[in-house]
Order: sequence, then C-alpha cells, then structure tokens
Amino acid sequence: MQKNFRNYLSAYVYLFIVSGMIIGLDQYTKELVRQNIPLGNSWMPLEWLSPYARIVNWFNTGAAFGLFKDGALFFAILAVIVMVLILYYFPKIGKHETIYKIALAMQFAGAAGNFIDRIRFEGRVTDFISLGNFAVFNVADASITVGCVVLLLGSWYKDIKEKRIRNLQFSSDTSESHRIQDKNDG
Repeated sequence: MQKNFRNYLSAYVYLFIVSGMIIGLDQYTKELVRQNIPLGNSWMPLEWLSPYARIVNWFNTGAAFGLFKDGALFFAILAVIVMVLILYYFPKIGKHETIYKIALAMQFAGAAGNFIDRIRFEGRVTDFISLGNFAVFNVADASITVGCVVLLLGSWYKDIKEKRIRNLQFSSDTSESHRIQDKNDG
C-alpha cells in the first residue's frame, strides 16, 4: 500500500511539474498578448518577417487552430474528459516510459490551458501565434499537437523495438533448435 501510494505520488508530481510549466507559459503569454496588443491587431518588430510570422491578439470559441467555431461548451467538456482520463491513466505508465509521460503531460497542459481560458473568458480562448496563412494558435494548442506527435512517434518506436526483439528471439530459438537437431543427427 505504501509503495503504491509513493508510485502514484511520484507520477502525479511529475505530471504536475511538467504540465504546470507549460500551463504557466501558456497563461503568461496569453496575458502578455491581451495586455499589450488590442484585440484584432498584430505586432511584429521585424517588418520583413511579418508575412511569415507575427503576434496577433485573437480569440476563438472552437478547437485548436480555430477549427469548429462556436463549440466552446463541447470543447470545455472534452477538455475535462481528457484531463480526467490522463489523471486516471498517468500513474499506470511504466517507470521508464518517459516519452509517454512527456506526451501525456503536454496534452494535459494543453487541455488545461485552454480550459482555463474558456472558464475565464466566457468560452473564448486567446490565440496569438500566426505563421504565414496558417490558423492562429497558442502555446496550449501547440502543446496538444506536439504531445500527440510525441505519443505517436513513441508508440511507433516502441513497436519497432519490440518487433526487433521478437525477431532476435525467434532467430535465437531457431538456431538453438538447429543446433539440437545437428547434435541428434550426429
């Protein structure tokens, strides 16, 4: 019981430190934009860079990257579900599966960061990173997206590694059976 409690505590400390730093960065950058750039305006100190990247003050009521506008309630509920599922699953991740812990902490942080905005600003989420003609997004959106990519790549890598181990075991078992057969034949 004591060991199990320590494992859970350790997992949650890791989750809250990693996601807490991302949530802090997300909330700080959003507040900085809200305080210094009027809604609908942009800022770029290097004018030649403005066609490619700029900081804007924008909001959306949908999902990441401005998708599914006017879905604030749905996405607030979805964020809570995602956070609860991650809180449930996180302590079950193996001690040495760091890539999965990082990925889920990033997804937790992204969901929480945008959820905080939805609660504070009547369903609206502040977006401010604008790259070229791509949709405007924020640190939380980027955290969710990168967390998903890390999770997929981590799973893919683990699958390849496990297949190699199985192939090595199979070839080892096969060579052992050949050796036994050769002994019996000789």
